[in-house]
Amino acid sequence: MLPPVKTSLKTSMIAAVTALSLAAATPAQAWGEREQNFVAGVATALVAGVIINDVRQKNRARHQQYYQPQPQPVYAPAPTYTQSVYRTPTARAFASYSLTERKAIQRRLAGAGYYRSGIDGSFGPGTYNAVAAYARDTRQTANLDSTAGAYGLFDGLLY
Repeated sequence: MLPPVKTSLKTSMIAAVTALSLAAATPAQAWGEREQNFVAGVATALVAGVIINDVRQKNRARHQQYYQPQPQPVYAPAPTYTQSVYRTPTARAFASYSLTERKAIQRRLAGAGYYRSGIDGSFGPGTYNAVAAYARDTRQTANLDSTAGAYGLFDGLLY
C-alpha cells in the first residue's frame, strides 16, 4: 500500500508506475523508436501535470492567506413613525375648541415667540411644534401625553 498522499498525486503515481512496469515487461528490442518516444512523452506529461497541480495549489493557498474579504455595509432600516401629529392627544384636544378659540391659542403662542405660521385655526406640524416647545419651556410636557393634560395646557393659554 502506498503512503497517504494527496489524491491527484496518488493517481499520477499509480499511472506512472503502471507505464514503467509495462515498459520494463516488454522486451526493449520489440519496441521501435516511436513506441519508446511515446512512453517517454506519457511519463513527461504525468510529471508535468503533478508539478502544475502543485503550483496551482500553492498559489490558491497564498491567495487565500492574503485575501481578506471586505465586510458588507449594514444599513439600518428607515425609522417608522407610529403616530402622526394629527393623531396625538394634543391634536384631539385642539380640534375640540371652536375656530375662534383655536386662533386665540395660535395668537398666544405666536405672541410668546413659539408659533411662526399663519393664524388659521388649523392644527398641523407648526402648531404641534409650537405647543410642544411651549410645554417644554413651562415644564408641562407630561400634559401632552393625555387629552385632559392638553386641555389644561390650552385652557392656560386661553384664560
